[in-house]
Parts: sequence; structure tokens; C-alpha cells
Amino acid sequence: MRSKWMAYVLTFAIACSTMWTGGQQEAQAAQSEPYEYNHVVTGAGGGFIPGIIFNPSEKDLIYARTDIGGAYRWDSAASRWIPLTDFVGWDDWNNNGIDALATDPVDPDRVYLAAGTYTNEWTSENGVIMRSTNRGDTWDVVPLPFKVGGNMPGRSMGERLMVDPNDNRILYFGARSGHGLWRSTDFGATWSKVESFPNPGTYVQDPSNSYQADIVGLAWITFDPATGSPGQATQTIYVGVADTEESIYRSTDGGATWQAVPGQPSGFLPHHGVLSSTRQLYITYSDGVGPYDGTKGEVWKLDTATGIWTDISPVPSSSEDNYYGYGGLAVDAQQPDTLMVATLNSWWPDAILFRSTDGGASWTRIWDWDGYPGRTMRYTQDVSAAPWLTFGVYPIPPEITPKLGWMIGDLEIDPFDSDRMMYGTGATLYGTNNLTDWDDGQQIHITVMAAGIEEMYAFDLVSPPAGAHLVSAFADVSGFRHDDLEEPPATIHTSPTYASSTSIDFAELTPNFMVRTGSANKSENPNAKAVGFSYDGGGNWFAGSSEPPGSDGEVAVSADGTSVVWVTGGGDVYVTKNNGGSWTQSSGIPKGAHVTSDRVNPQVFYGYAAGSIYISRDGGSSFSATAASGLPVSGSADLRAVPGREGDIWFAGGDEAGGPYGLWHSTDFGESFAKLANVEEADGVGFGKPAPGQAYPALYIIAQIDGERGFFRSDDVGASWVRINDDRHQYARVTTISGDPRIYGRVYVGTNGRGIVYGDPAHVEGPGEGPGEGPGEQDSTLNITAATFDKRAGSSSAIEVNMHLNGNSLLAITKNGAALIEGEAYALSGNTVIFDQTYLAGLPNGSHSFVFEFSAGAHAVFTVNVVDTTPSQPAGDLAVQYRVGDASASDNVMKPLLQIENNGTAQVHLSDLTIRYYFANDKQQNVFCDWAQLGCANIRTNLVELPIAANDATHYLEIGFNGGSLAPGATTGELQLRIHNQDWSNIDESDDYSYNAQQTSYADWERATLYEGGNLIWGIEP
Repeated sequence: MRSKWMAYVLTFAIACSTMWTGGQQEAQAAQSEPYEYNHVVTGAGGGFIPGIIFNPSEKDLIYARTDIGGAYRWDSAASRWIPLTDFVGWDDWNNNGIDALATDPVDPDRVYLAAGTYTNEWTSENGVIMRSTNRGDTWDVVPLPFKVGGNMPGRSMGERLMVDPNDNRILYFGARSGHGLWRSTDFGATWSKVESFPNPGTYVQDPSNSYQADIVGLAWITFDPATGSPGQATQTIYVGVADTEESIYRSTDGGATWQAVPGQPSGFLPHHGVLSSTRQLYITYSDGVGPYDGTKGEVWKLDTATGIWTDISPVPSSSEDNYYGYGGLAVDAQQPDTLMVATLNSWWPDAILFRSTDGGASWTRIWDWDGYPGRTMRYTQDVSAAPWLTFGVYPIPPEITPKLGWMIGDLEIDPFDSDRMMYGTGATLYGTNNLTDWDDGQQIHITVMAAGIEEMYAFDLVSPPAGAHLVSAFADVSGFRHDDLEEPPATIHTSPTYASSTSIDFAELTPNFMVRTGSANKSENPNAKAVGFSYDGGGNWFAGSSEPPGSDGEVAVSADGTSVVWVTGGGDVYVTKNNGGSWTQSSGIPKGAHVTSDRVNPQVFYGYAAGSIYISRDGGSSFSATAASGLPVSGSADLRAVPGREGDIWFAGGDEAGGPYGLWHSTDFGESFAKLANVEEADGVGFGKPAPGQAYPALYIIAQIDGERGFFRSDDVGASWVRINDDRHQYARVTTISGDPRIYGRVYVGTNGRGIVYGDPAHVEGPGEGPGEGPGEQDSTLNITAATFDKRAGSSSAIEVNMHLNGNSLLAITKNGAALIEGEAYALSGNTVIFDQTYLAGLPNGSHSFVFEFSAGAHAVFTVNVVDTTPSQPAGDLAVQYRVGDASASDNVMKPLLQIENNGTAQVHLSDLTIRYYFANDKQQNVFCDWAQLGCANIRTNLVELPIAANDATHYLEIGFNGGSLAPGATTGELQLRIHNQDWSNIDESDDYSYNAQQTSYADWERATLYEGGNLIWGIEP
């Protein structure tokens, strides 16, 4: 399995000086093949938007900056954002964090970036100022003598970089780390420190943490245009400093001298400072620098003519209702007494936006309490452009999904259009085009305005030979099954849902079986598991019933899915052979190894650690070292096995600091490796469909060849390579790479901050062809991809599957890598495959994947869910009892009342038990615990979609317990649950599997199932 990218230390440094010049170096061109790159669309960006910058002199000229994903410019004609910094490459990856952006109010073609991601030890690179005279289409790069922190604390303060609105040759930049204020007088070509500026900032977020231990420095710069004239420098300049004592400074002589502004408030940190056309300086304050912290805050305005300060906080810091700081701040250029501020952070129940039309004398809120937990809303919210922003949760009021947002560090009103407002959040960019309706008592309409922004960190991705072409594991948003690369996914990975999914793999021979690891939230749910399983190619997931110590980490799945090896975040290696029912520590392999599976032999796994290769021939239970030598002992490490070729593995890794660095190949199960002389450095390797006329998969690598960094493809087992990206499409540090096993030439590249990009040869697409498909080559398809077979007598007949061959022929149908026998397992009648009823009845209950292999194009996977609904008396000592809580089958609520009875003689741990109540519905729903004898705090609930729907069940309510025990002869007592549609529309329960309007008193109910340790112990599944 591929390794997570770790921080690299670069070997060059730029000497510090008081004044210097800088220029951009040109990369050497390498032999390449033209490729077209596009982003895998999520529709929302998925990361933090700390800054939105409107040009004040040209309508619709808008920029956005991100903390790790570069900068963007708004394309008003297409209503989407254009990335401006994809040219940032492997070696200068640090420049993809943008700490400040300035758009020139005099010459709108000019734009500037203060770029650099970290100021701590995670990089040795200094920051840069990027200058453009064509709105960011091309850039000149000027090095700075210090670091810049686009992904450091306080990154949504701003803007730290500003152009003088009267003399645009002059720029000011407020530095971090105690470096103070800097000025350029030649359009940013050279810079000098403003030695007279008195306070470089003192605030440090947390001295004990290296990421938070740096001085935050200067926060923002604001000019008073009225104190200058065209071509003559502005004389009055305000600077906000991250200092809780004196934080606002002013110069009245063009920056020659500076003084703290008299009478200013103290005790807080200034996040934004905006000067209105009436010369009122508005400032938002918080007791934290953000974007995550802040528990108190204030909003002030300074009348710059009189010097009078006024506290205009919507909720004063002295109030118990103020549990947040203030971040985003906007003043309407058309109506200078109209302003808005945003909370930083009001995590519960939601963020709050405040609006004033009288200079802060009075405020209205975007939502108000209306009899707890009710709320009245001054807005509607539409996330259809990225429906996954609901995060697949069903919160209890007063919380709702989606939220207005969090980490709202910047909020802006269009200077040319009082109705347009945008604000950045931790997951996307929201906005509205009818803002002034707020003032008329109407609702404003908030929508996702992030089209074109893709800002996520891709931990991992897979492209299986069947099902969706791409399934991803992302930081912060769990990951997705990408059924359409050009459309946003409907949902993230859920059940389990992780803040970050760190690894994903599938069974090569049964690719619908997938496993995913991530960061389980144990504080919220102590029984949460950090590993999830899917039987339908990542569409639906269920958590393992147990796990070893640890979380996150990397996972590898055997070729047939019978074994799963998990290297936890702590480095220990474990194996399960019952889908997470139990785990055993693997022997013979060091802590912290990287593990991958052979893609043919289900018993073989490989491991890498500190220069050695390990092999397991018993499904991951035990490993032993091979004789391989000469591999790097440190640096990056990506070990992968070739699909369809037993014992064939590749290793990419090493580093520049010491030891070998490059690409190695083994064809003898890792006993020996040959280093490719034509690859200087390599950090990732992947495989795709073979080139026409070739039998070996196409190779894709993240590498350096002939001194040139990029993505490369080989069609001849590494004998020769072609670069498949160019200098404009480098995407900084990339994390993983894979080809597509069904589309020749298609490559997927996971990035650290730019989501996932995919590329196809530029010449490939033709009339009637899909992206990346060769001329005349099309996949065969099936009329259905899933079915259910019931063993109950008379319930099911043979299953027929019609094939649309597209000129191909069926070669074989395989299960777990073995070919089915025609005439025994199935019959073939023309283009119809008929699965034998007797054969299906002999399969064990559960999901079974059949792979249709064709003479050309992609394989197709058909899944049969084998069930047995034959009535039987449930065995065991535990029973689920049910009574109806709402006898009306057509109102807007479902109220199942349930309890568990222990009829045995032994005490049972409730944390091992889960109940499922089945129903049919096609809308998003919320679930609540109204009352429980055990206490609702001890109950956890989840709504889960069935992988294969039945006529009377599409979903189930899963009920678990956080602890406690059930004594012999006792019951849990009543559990009162309530489910309703999110839009509160009526629900038809009349034919729901688990519903019975006549059962008004508790009785055993087989249609509500009970599981212990994930195993069915009561009831009959639908």
C-alpha cells in the first residue's frame, strides 16, 4: 500500500538581507506527450477559504486564496473559479500556501501573492512574493528573506499585503515571526523593511507546540485613500498587529513614522480592519487568532476624524451569550453604514452572521432562537452544487445540516453590487445574490459558490477494474465514490464517517469488496471503529465489529478479500480474516512497515521497512524477510504489486538526504530488485490499462527523469518514459498516482491541497468516444449489476443477466478469481447469462461478486445478495420486542418503540449489541431519541441505506449502546425513537418491513433484528 507523503526538507535557502531582487527560473523542457488535465469535481472545494478579495475598481474581478491549495480568480462568464498557481511544482511546493493576496486598484491587471505554507520546521523554504501583470496567468517570483505562513495560525486575518490605492508602485506586507512591516516602491520587485514600524507582534498561540509557537505578527493593512492623490502616495495607513495590548498603529506621513492609535481597546486580537468611505475604521476582534480558536470577541469602530472609539459588538464580550470571537468583516461600499460580521467560532449550534445598516448601532442576526430548540431563519441554503456538504449526518435540533459554516474568517460584500456577498468556511465558499432582501425581512438565498475550487488533501485513491472508476480517501471530508468525475458526489463515505480517511484498498479479484481506515472520533462515540468495509465498491460501508489498538494508518486487502492487513497509525501490523470480527497481530514484520497485497495470490502480502522487504504466504498472519538489498532505508516509500502478475512488485522511494533514491522492480516475490537506471528519483508508482498491442500494464510514476520533475508513463515495463504533465500542471507536492485499468492513458493524481486531478492523452477523445477511450473500443455492459436471491422455497427463480457486448465477446465469469463452469453455475443463451437456481441456493448467505471478463474493454461486476427468509424460531437468549408508537401510517413521523429482553442466565454487555429497524423511504431523514429508560445519552443511532434494497426496506435505523449491561431476566426498558423527513413531509409506513400498526403492546418481533459483535442473533433480515 502506498505511504502517506511526509514533510520534506529542502536543501536550499535564500540569504536574508535588508533589500534584494529576485526572478523566476525556467525549467528545462523534457520529452513529453500532450495531456489534458481536469479536476475530479467535488463542487465545494473541501478546504478552508481564508481570504476573498474584490478589486475595488473593476466589477467582477475577484480572487480567492486558500491555505494549501493556491489562489484562484473568478470567471464571471462561466461562474466558476480559475486556478492560478498550478505551476507550483515538487521542489517549490511550499509556495502553494497563500498568506495574503493583493489586487491593484489602479491597474487591475496587476495582482500579488504572499506565498509560503509554513514558518516552522516543517520546511526550510523561505516565502516569496509572486507578481503578475496579467491577472495571474503568468507570474514573476521574488524571494523573501523569511518564511511565510499560509497554513499557519491566524491565516484568515488580513489582508497582510496591500497596494497603495493612489500610487500603485507602493506595496506593504505585514510579516510573521517578528519580521515586522515591509515595503516595495517598484511594484513588488524589491522590498525593504520599514525599520520605523514599532511592533512586530508578540502573540504566540501555544509556545509548547511547534506549529503554534511562532509569532503571528502583523494581521492587516488599510489605507485612507482620501489622504493621497493619483500618483502621490497615501499618507494615512493603518496596520493591525497580533498583540493583545497595543494592536492598531497609524502613520500619517506615508509610512515614515508610526504611532499606536490613542484610546484603542485592548485584551483582544484584531482580525480585520476596514475603512469605510465615511472614514469610519471598523475592526473585528477575537481572543484567539483563528481559524479554530476564539471564545470571546468584540467589534469596534474608530471615527478617524474625531478619534472616538465605540464598542459596537453585536453581542458584547461581557455577555454570557458571547462564546465566540469575531472574524469576517465586510462594509458595503455602496452603503457605507451597512456592515456585516461573522462569528469565529460559534461551533454550536451554528455560525452566526450579523448585519447592521446604521454603522453598528443595532444589529440583526441571520438566525434567532424561537423557543428552544426552534430557530427562525433569515436564509435558505442550497447545497445542490455539492450535496455531500450535509456530511451524511442527521443532527438533533437545534443543529441542522448543512451548517452555515465554521471558521468564517473572511466575509466580503461586492463593492459594485450590494446584493452579492461571499464568505469562506472550513469546507467551501458560500454566497448570496439577494443580500439586501435581509433588510426587508425576507430570506436571503445562500448557495455554494466554489465551482472550480478543489482544495483537498488526497491521502489515497484506487481505480478498480469494475464499478466506479475512482474511489478516494481524503483528509477532513472522509472521501468519495466518484461515479462521475465531472459531477459532485452525492455523499461522503459514511457509516463509518471519518474526519479523515487515511487509506483505501480493494480485492483485485472481487473489486466490489473495499476496506478503508480513518480517524474514528472516540470521544464522540467510544465504540467507533477506525476501519470500514464495503461490498458494493464504496457505495455503502459498515464498520468492523472490533479493531486492534490504534487508528488511521494503512490497509491492504488480499486478492480475494479473505484477508485484510492493517498497519495502524501507531505502526503495529494486524490481520483479520473475518472482516473485522477479530484481529491478530502479524508476526515477523517490524513496527511501522508499509504493506501491500499480491494482486493474484490471495495468500501473499509484501511489506517494506527500513530498506528490507518482507513476504507473507499465509494471508498476512506471519512475515519473513526476503534476500532483497539495495533499497533506501529512509524517505518516501511506495510498494505496489502489479495486477494480473503474481510476484511482480515495484518500489518507488528514497530521498535526497542520504542513500539511494529511485524506482526498483522485482519479479520474484521481492527476493531481489533491479533499480531502473533511467529514473533518478521516484516517490509514487501506479498501474493502468496496457497500451494497445502491449500485455504489461502501463506504468505511472511521480518522479524525476533527466533532471526534470513530473508525472511519467512507460508502456514498455520501464524501458522508456514520457513526461505526461507540463510546467503549468504540476500541483505542488502530489501524494499518490494511479492509472485506470479500463482506460489506456488515463492517470489519477492525488495532491496535497488541489484535490485529485486526472489526465488523458490530448489526442484520444474522438466522435462518439468517452474521455480517454481508444477509437472504436467500448466497454461491454450489463442490464443489471445487482440482484437478490432468496433461498426460501418459491421466493426466487434463476437470475438472468443480459449483456450489451459492444462488439466484444464473453471470455469467462469468475468468482474469487476462479472461473465458473458453464452448464453448472450458469447457462448462456445468446447474450443472456442465466444463473442456475440450484447453484445460487448452495451459496452461503451474503454478498457474492461475479466478474464478467470480456475480450476487450472493462470487466463488469454483477453482485448477488443471497438471503434466506425461511421462517424459523429465532435462536438465542436475547429477543427484540416492539410496539408501535404511532399507529398512523401516513403522518410525518415514524415512532418505533423497542426494547431487548434477556431470557438467558448470563449477563450481556450492551455495547456489543445493535438493533436494526427496517423501513422504506427515498428522502433525507433525521432520527431522535425522545426518551430511553437507559438515558438517551447512552444510546447511539444511525440511519443506513441497504446495499441492495428490498420492496419493503431501503434503509434501517441502527441502534447501539455506549455501555452498561443487561442482567438475566431483565429488559433494557423502552427506547422511544423518532424519525422524520428533513422537509417534514408525510411518510407512508404501511408496507415498511418492521412496522406493525396493530402491535400496541410489547411482543417479540422477528422483523427487528439484533446483532452481537456484528453477528445476527435474533430476527429475520428483509
